Amino acid sequence: MKDQHGRTIDYLRLAITDRCNLRCAYCMPAEGLSWLQRDELLSYEEIERLLTVSSSLGVRKLRFTGGEPFVRKDFDRLLETVARKKQFESISLTTNGVLTAPYIPMLKAIGLHSVNLSLDTTDRERFKTITRRDEFNAVMHTLDGLISAGIPTKINAVIMEGINEDALIPLALLSKTLPIDVRFIEEMPFNGQGKRHAHRYTRQGLLDALEQHFGPLSKLQDLPHATSENYHVAGHRGKIGIIAAWSRTFCGTCNRLRLTPSGQLKTCLYGKNDLDIKALLRQGFSDEQLAQAITDCVMHKPRDGREAEALNVPAEESMATIGG
Repeated sequence: MKDQHGRTIDYLRLAITDRCNLRCAYCMPAEGLSWLQRDELLSYEEIERLLTVSSSLGVRKLRFTGGEPFVRKDFDRLLETVARKKQFESISLTTNGVLTAPYIPMLKAIGLHSVNLSLDTTDRERFKTITRRDEFNAVMHTLDGLISAGIPTKINAVIMEGINEDALIPLALLSKTLPIDVRFIEEMPFNGQGKRHAHRYTRQGLLDALEQHFGPLSKLQDLPHATSENYHVAGHRGKIGIIAAWSRTFCGTCNRLRLTPSGQLKTCLYGKNDLDIKALLRQGFSDEQLAQAITDCVMHKPRDGREAEALNVPAEESMATIGG
């Protein structure tokens, strides 16, 4: 499956819920969100059917996101079912870690490829301020469990000036003794308010701050389609990465699709909803018709996030409604 720019599209990020048990400031407001009702979400049966069609179109990499995936009842059973079908080369998960720890043996048993764990500080009180919840210990328990189980783990952190900029180096230092990747993501405007706080922690600002502490970082060879620029610090077991989600320096090699919790297919994070998959499923489209609709939609994938943003209304969604 290729787009109009000749790129092979083989990676699907599927958000199974918009609900979350945290209220991170860069993702959503403290209150006022209207959650989707159950019938507005794709059912697990609809998800399984969509994944079968996606696999037939050449999707090889699948990531489950939210909201927080484990907030949705029986998500663990869906994971086991999808893994058992062996339709994808890799299945990964993005989670905030609050509810994840009890499921780690299952994640190990199904051969989960990796986990992205959201963590924006190593300080419990600062964690409460950022997330508006006191769940730091639960998240750290999950991190310890993932490492003990040998599941490849990446920490995703957003550094915000005046809020948690002092967390940058302590988070980076986790890669010294732990076999994990610590990745810093530029803040985006998907916070339910459509505003991005201008500050110095862009891609270059993050790199400058890291090198001010560690000295020049050793650039590693990035994998094809990687969203992060990866670096090594001498003596560290893990790696440090920077994801230029606002600068969008990686857009040219994008191989991704997103499915929102309401069943909307997005060919670009910064673009509009491109195809109502849920409607097609519930209108009785055959697998062949669904595959053709997806293929046609992918053909119009924009060149990059700048082009998509220019064609879209200003972003006002919460990341939880798009798929984190």
